[in-house]
Parts: sequence; structure tokens; C-alpha cells
Amino acid sequence: MIKKRKTDRYTEVYAIGQYISMSAQKARRVIDQIRGRSYVETLMILELMPYRACYPILKLVYSAAANANHNMRFNEASLIISKAEVNEGNTVKKVKPRARGQGYPIKRPTCHITIVLKDLNIEEEYL
Repeated sequence: MIKKRKTDRYTEVYAIGQYISMSAQKARRVIDQIRGRSYVETLMILELMPYRACYPILKLVYSAAANANHNMRFNEASLIISKAEVNEGNTVKKVKPRARGQGYPIKRPTCHITIVLKDLNIEEEYL
């Protein structure tokens, strides 16, 4: 599930991905690499990194950029990742059958990812 919201009314746009099925620690490893970089550079980094966490984060970055382009008429070349955070979500708990009628608990962690994009050109006009 992806939510789109806008914060600082004139310069920032963000997208939220909730209940993504991976641990927050694995997603943070990728998020730390893209925080503060430009939109184009972020796309190159995410497409070339070998981690499974890159795909949902790439979808969120695309979604936030499309939201910025459609709703605020921002140019994608001037966007930067101003804030990127990963929070822990609910843990999905299952029971896997084992020998002698016993059950073994399976825990599937989830996380919530927030990507905030800022337009540098608009910010310079207000300063």
C-alpha cells in the first residue's frame, strides 16, 4: 500500500510505503545510501545495487517523483531526496508444523518507508 502526501506546501512532496515485507534493518542499509542525493543519481544507485530492498524503495522514489511532477509541476531534474526514513511495522506471526505435532513460530517483519523529495529551484525562488 502506497500513500502519497505533501508536506512543506511549496517545496516538498513525499510518498509512504506501508507494510513492506522486509526487516527495517535491511531497508535502512539501502536508504542510507540514497539520503541527500539527487533524483537521477538515486535511480542509478538503486538500479545497480544488488539488494532485494532496492525494488520497493525504487517504486517509492518513482511514485514520489510522479506525485511531484503531476501535483506540483516540479521538474524531475531538480529534485533531491531531502528525507528518507524506515520505521518498523507489524510482525506477521505464523506457525509452521514440525515433527511430533509440534508447531514452530515463523515471524515475518514488515516496515514502513517514507521518501521526501524537495525541489531546489522552487526553494531558491523563496529565499
